[in-house]
Amino acid sequence: MHGQHLVSTLYTDNSVQESFFATLKTELQLDRARLPRAQTRTEVFEWIEVFYNRQRRHSSLGYQSPVAFEEQAPHP
Repeated sequence: MHGQHLVSTLYTDNSVQESFFATLKTELQLDRARLPRAQTRTEVFEWIEVFYNRQRRHSSLGYQSPVAFEEQAPHP
């Protein structure tokens, strides 16, 4: 049974990563764009730091942005 749980956990973790990268590629249209590497890196960084981490609603956080979710957390 322990092995089954490990396989299930690994699958779940991988699906989150796959979902993230699929969203990244779709929203930035990385499969269609032929941009210089430096510009691509800048766009990916801005998308992650400005949009994905601060504004985008995440289903795993009750459809809140990470910023809104953290603001609700009790502070010591």
